[in-house]
Amino acid sequence: MRFDELGLSPNLLKGIDKLGFEKPTTIQEKIIPLIFNTANDITGLAQTGTGKTAAFGLPIIEQTDINQKAVQALILSPTRELCIQISKDMQSYAQYVPGLIVLPVYGGASIEEQIRILKKGVHIIVATPGRMLDLIKRKAASIKHIQTLVLDEADEMLNMGFRDELDAILETTPSFKRTLLFSATMPKEVERIAKKYMREPVNITVGRQNSGAENVKHIYYQVHAPDRYLALKRIADMQPDIYSLVFCRTRRETKEIADKLIKDGYNADALHGDLSQSQRDHVMKRFREKSLQMLVATDVAARGIDVQDISHVINYNLPDDPDVYTHRSGRTGRADKSGISIAIVNFREKSKISKIEKILGKSFKKQAIPSGEEICRKQLFRMIDRMEKAEVDEEQIAPFMETVNNKLEWLSKEQIIKHFVSLEFNRFLDYYKNAPDLNKVTEPAKEGNRKKNTKQGRTKHFQADQGQYLRFFMSLGKNDGILPKNIIGMINESTRDRDINIGDIDIKDTHSFFEAGEAYTDKILNGFNKRFKGRRIKVSLADSTSNKRKKRSKKPLNSRV
Repeated sequence: MRFDELGLSPNLLKGIDKLGFEKPTTIQEKIIPLIFNTANDITGLAQTGTGKTAAFGLPIIEQTDINQKAVQALILSPTRELCIQISKDMQSYAQYVPGLIVLPVYGGASIEEQIRILKKGVHIIVATPGRMLDLIKRKAASIKHIQTLVLDEADEMLNMGFRDELDAILETTPSFKRTLLFSATMPKEVERIAKKYMREPVNITVGRQNSGAENVKHIYYQVHAPDRYLALKRIADMQPDIYSLVFCRTRRETKEIADKLIKDGYNADALHGDLSQSQRDHVMKRFREKSLQMLVATDVAARGIDVQDISHVINYNLPDDPDVYTHRSGRTGRADKSGISIAIVNFREKSKISKIEKILGKSFKKQAIPSGEEICRKQLFRMIDRMEKAEVDEEQIAPFMETVNNKLEWLSKEQIIKHFVSLEFNRFLDYYKNAPDLNKVTEPAKEGNRKKNTKQGRTKHFQADQGQYLRFFMSLGKNDGILPKNIIGMINESTRDRDINIGDIDIKDTHSFFEAGEAYTDKILNGFNKRFKGRRIKVSLADSTSNKRKKRSKKPLNSRV
């Protein structure tokens, strides 16, 4: 199928051609005619990078009445980056459609300026939920007459805690509108939105539900936890032209890893929540221009990144939620190109691989971490290849060649080559000459053997470092929508320590209990000065009887978030 077979106007086709689009993607082929030929609501289940923006954007532009200066379509997205990207894409599609006004609305920008533009008249709003609700409450934006509502990356919006904002916005929209919901996964919360606010939607799925991109290869390397960074460096060194996103769990870890990479000479930087919008824009500009080869980010900070040609996604830590891995890996292998998703795991995380494989419907391939010798050989051959293919501008270098020849005449051809290799290559040779074998990993004893031999080992290590477990009370429960991963993340953040061991987590309807190391009591009790979905969190020690019962050693949960 071609774009001119989809019912688009000549001006839109002209814009598409200018952008270099050759033929519609699968989701565009399925959804664009459906929007034109039916009045149905639509749910589109597809990974990032499949062309969703054009699938809903082109028909919205086509159906917009330019002469009517009123908001006719609202597109909600989870992050300001994605909001800006969708707005730019819509404007690019409509570059030959005179008079169309698309306004991106998001936090971090001047709300007064956004209100000023809204007063002049806007056809399409692309917004983050928080800022959109703010504008509605101020009566600065009216969406009572919109014809189309788009929820883009609905699962991400709900993961980021926008449930209340989405409900409030959706209840303001007219009943006669059409709703288009797009999501990479279909958790219960997304299903709830669809059932409550959509009318018998037509379901379009590209690929299998919750599956990863077909052209992404999945690899994992197994190391001791302290060797993660060494493994990351070897992965990068073995791929000299790497252009990658590296995912960490916490802002602190993101900063640490990026700082180490920069110190070790890599073109790297960090993307995390502590950056101002201008700093974030600067980092993203460098990454898009490929002056950065490795961008280290948290999941939250990376949401909305739309960058083509990413060669590798590297999971420095695997996420606790397997669906998050699907989102991460979906940032490579876009537009029919191949990509590689890598996980660096220790033995405690190995079980997560099989859970992710079930969701993806794909197998990971375990690979050995490259040796120093393999890396040196790869880097040397790449350097020689670059030298061999270098273009020589005879005219430009001619004035300098006599001096160069005179300077090097005492060296033979073989000696010149050796000097050149040493000059360019000594860094790798020096670093890897005594490099250890990171693949010598001893798997921990089986649970039965541990019980048979002794209750010491790891338990003693935990007792010495963090003391016994204590049981804590938290004033949030199932009714608040809290999950174990939320509690683990809060504990990590409040203690500012991602290595704290966490025991049982017991979530009741109105409250919860969790266990953590006694050594962190003060940090936990003093660190929960925050809110969850608008509610203030109260944390205290559980009653003394409970703590006497729970004050024992036991296998800790993986607490890293």
